[in-house]
Amino acid sequence: MATKKVSVAVKNMAGEEVEKVSLSAEVFGVEENKQVMHDAVLVYQANMRQDTAKTKKRDEVSGGGKKPWRQKGTGRARAGSTRSPIWVGGGCVFGPTGVQNHKLSQNRKEHKLALKCAYSAQAKNGLIVVDAFKFEEMKTKNVVAMLKALKADKKSLIVISDLDENLIASAANIANVVVTSVTNVSVYDLMYFDNVIMDKATVKMVEEALK
Repeated sequence: MATKKVSVAVKNMAGEEVEKVSLSAEVFGVEENKQVMHDAVLVYQANMRQDTAKTKKRDEVSGGGKKPWRQKGTGRARAGSTRSPIWVGGGCVFGPTGVQNHKLSQNRKEHKLALKCAYSAQAKNGLIVVDAFKFEEMKTKNVVAMLKALKADKKSLIVISDLDENLIASAANIANVVVTSVTNVSVYDLMYFDNVIMDKATVKMVEEALK
């Protein structure tokens, strides 16, 4: 697998460049494998799918307890219930049951490669590395100011290594901004968001996990 050296500028929360760091070529410099990434997204979307389609069978439709007419002597076809599938308002014969399993899976090596490809794609244009996230209070305007300083004005994913309640609460009301932990990042997230913002500690954790 071909890898390339990757170096990015580390900024503080005011948007000023502090230093430059070299990222692991094994994780952030991997050649793109579109098929593996496509499979990972497909698996993610399938596993997020809820089976909400459901129709009622003849025994689930309310009513129909009374026999419409007597069995013999009317000249009409015999009928035992108005909820028979051949009646309007009757049950559905072969409709969806609401218990279909849509789950798919991808083997570990492929999923790991897909994550590497997604991180590498972000490293080319959308990855922003911050020296550290420092939020002493829960204030939305602090996160807005940071995003503005970092020029992350599009859809942004903030990846954190430790639980930071101040950051999570402060970013909760900002449109197109999501805070997630490094263990919950999916290939879909990395491809969907225009900017991925991480601190140095999170970058190290990603490199250790995917090496």
